[in-house]
Amino acid sequence: MLTKAKDVVCTFCGCLCDDIILTLDENRIVRVERACANGMGLFKNYNPDLLSPKIRGKEASWEKAIKEASEILSSAKYPLIYGLSSTSSEAQRVSVKLAEALGASIDSTSSVCHGPTGLAMQFVGEPTCTLGEIKNRADLLIFWGCNPIVSHSRHFARYSVMPKGRFVQDGRKGRKIVVIDVRLTQTARVADVFLQVKPGGDFELLVALKALVKGKSLDAVEAGGISTKVLQELVTDMKACRYGMIFFGMGLTMTKGRDLNVRELFSLVKELNDHTKFSALPMRGHGNVTGADQVMSWLCGYPFAVNFSKGYPRYGPGEFSVVDLLCNKETDALLVLASDPVAHLPSKAVDHIMEIPTIVIDPAESLSAKKATVYFPTAMYGVDCEGTAYRMDGVPLRLKAPMKGNRPSDEEVLEAILEGVRRC
Repeated sequence: MLTKAKDVVCTFCGCLCDDIILTLDENRIVRVERACANGMGLFKNYNPDLLSPKIRGKEASWEKAIKEASEILSSAKYPLIYGLSSTSSEAQRVSVKLAEALGASIDSTSSVCHGPTGLAMQFVGEPTCTLGEIKNRADLLIFWGCNPIVSHSRHFARYSVMPKGRFVQDGRKGRKIVVIDVRLTQTARVADVFLQVKPGGDFELLVALKALVKGKSLDAVEAGGISTKVLQELVTDMKACRYGMIFFGMGLTMTKGRDLNVRELFSLVKELNDHTKFSALPMRGHGNVTGADQVMSWLCGYPFAVNFSKGYPRYGPGEFSVVDLLCNKETDALLVLASDPVAHLPSKAVDHIMEIPTIVIDPAESLSAKKATVYFPTAMYGVDCEGTAYRMDGVPLRLKAPMKGNRPSDEEVLEAILEGVRRC
């Protein structure tokens, strides 16, 4: 018998599109409507059947796997918990409790994507807004170091470029689109203006724009590889718009300058607010990476790269972040929650992962899960497990479970490990 589930939230990326329609046949998704290609894959490729955990590649009972994971973490001198971004906020809360009980370090994927945004925010604040405000008000959109047509496929259609808003009733015709990037991306091809900044020139370009906004003149003929005349035209557009918006991605946060780039961007937006209304928003990738920062900040006071070895939270980007701990071979046990560091981290970090016991909690048997000492196949949040996730603009959304759950949730597995650790 076919059933339909409406207004389902897709948790693939930070857009968290909440208008997905699923058609199910006996707890199998047979049709997905309104989702992008990435969302289609997330729903259609998921198998909700109960699977057994694995210990060193061999199937084991849940009780034995929980016991093994608890003993690994309890006996470790310097354990690390990493990931968090593709799970619910409820599971993220328990992971922080586990880190505190172990005296472990805990880090999310923020440290390898938008961690510099968090650092910049702590220095100068964040001139932010919601995606609803952008849809209804923004008439100038600047995409800096990001390619949403590929990475956030429905962003243009739902939140930024295409939708008709309350105060931008012409939709695309009522907005000017500017893309600033080091190369001609798919997003740049559909923009009204494309400015090609030279690699590593973002900070220089931001400083020049801020100077022009403040009414200063530039002696240089170009900044960041872009002529001063073109920059002046951009500043004129910035000041003349009713509501301006800058979306920025890893082209700004993971290139030369990092948090200094973002700090200068936020300062530029602050200056623009003396002339008009302007905001900035990072293009967050993983479904609930924003939630990971939120939960860590509630419970620890810090958004990522936190260490509990002294009995209280200490903040140390570059010291307690995942790449540094693994590359320096400081951690002796790793728990991975809904992430795949073996596939994405530098080879030196991966080499150390192969040398230490690892525990992976993930709905899919990723590359990290295949190499894990203990692997727990859990439910997928927003598919067969309810929970909460934060959209890229910090708006929390309640996730439905359109499919019947057969597997335990990440939260339940973490709670069981925590109990096991306390007994050890």
